[in-house]
Amino acid sequence: MQPIVRVSILRCPPDRFGEMRQMMVELEQTLRPGIEEMPGFLAFYTGADEATSSLSNVSLWVDLDAAKQLDRFQPMLDSGKPFVDKGATFERPVMNYSTLWQMQSASRN
Repeated sequence: MQPIVRVSILRCPPDRFGEMRQMMVELEQTLRPGIEEMPGFLAFYTGADEATSSLSNVSLWVDLDAAKQLDRFQPMLDSGKPFVDKGATFERPVMNYSTLWQMQSASRN
């Protein structure tokens, strides 16, 4: 069975990008412990792209049921409201991609 790649994208006003980027950085301490304990969790990456005024969460899960745990993870749900209150929008629905192929770096520098 191939893993599921879950992608959540937040778009924010360009003039609030720096503030929202910092908010996302600070969320790690709230979200990390619960996510790391979820069955089927493999990896989680949070990114920021100033050129598109967007922030992303990309995570890797063993299957769709495992990925959908984030739909019910209350700290994650609660974390979105402060962003929305400051003008952010979330692309919905959250995307859960079936893996078609994958690769990893042969050398881990």
